[in-house]
Amino acid sequence: MKIVRVSRECERAGVYYVRMATMMRKHQIPLDAEIDAHDGESCHYVLALDYIYPVATCRWFEVGDAAEGVAEIGRVVVLPEYRGKHLGQAVVAEAEKWMREAGFKKVEISSRVNATSFYEKMGYRFNESGKAHQDTFECVYMEKAL
Repeated sequence: MKIVRVSRECERAGVYYVRMATMMRKHQIPLDAEIDAHDGESCHYVLALDYIYPVATCRWFEVGDAAEGVAEIGRVVVLPEYRGKHLGQAVVAEAEKWMREAGFKKVEISSRVNATSFYEKMGYRFNESGKAHQDTFECVYMEKAL
């Protein structure tokens, strides 16, 4: 397995492939909801490759005022046949490392309720004062100091 910080269009295509093959197919999420306004040039992506095949991904982007040093991580997705191999953890860890290198101090996430234990194991804590989106899934707000 290889974890890469996406820098080429072909790698971004791999990110979108993993998300479409997993989330859109299983949850009937429309294309314009899965690939949303956060995606694109200002978004950062991490991709896990099994040899040449894209198998897991996540994205991150700056939120709020740049001086605050806060980023949000999201769209953590692993192809079903690759779950249980710690790839979700690997892509999130690489995204956190990238954020620290870029000077961010805190990371936020709107976690699906059924995924909170995954993030708790990685050091994330609930923040009741934050708001989590409730579009497709019931989510809770979590955060972590970097």
